[in-house]
Amino acid sequence: MLDRLPEYIEPLHLADKRGALKGKIPLRSLDRLAKILANDSGTISIDLFFGREGRLAKVEGHIETVLELECQNCLEAVKWPIDCNIKLGIVTTIDQANRLPEEFEPLMVQEEKILLKNIIEDEILLNLPAFPKHQHTCYVSKTENNNLNTFVSDELSSTKNPFSILAKLKNTGDL
Repeated sequence: MLDRLPEYIEPLHLADKRGALKGKIPLRSLDRLAKILANDSGTISIDLFFGREGRLAKVEGHIETVLELECQNCLEAVKWPIDCNIKLGIVTTIDQANRLPEEFEPLMVQEEKILLKNIIEDEILLNLPAFPKHQHTCYVSKTENNNLNTFVSDELSSTKNPFSILAKLKNTGDL
């Protein structure tokens, strides 16, 4: 086990050596995930074990963190705990991926070395909800909603109706 997590790993080599990685990764280092977070401070705890099950090279472990996402109802931050188990089969071809046992997800390895953070980020993104919301009922406050309605009605009233000429013609009978 390593004290400091490496940036790049060799999954097949780690599987042959029965390696283990345990540590923390800062949330701000995960580029794709940081874009959708309300706050990118914090860390992700990872605990990964590499090994072999017969000919199958595998990665098993656990990821844990608490993310701050934007609630899709009220647009405020909502804490979203991520606590997921990982069970990946290391493959190099689509054919190998198709032959994986059902309990394994494929980890496609095209090059010898891959970024550790990409594996972690992919797993977290797969565990995120499509529309994060608070557990309780939350909506936009009434004052914000009233301001929005006033703005919309002002905008609609200030524009001229393009069919007003037709309405006048209908009333006068000049059609």
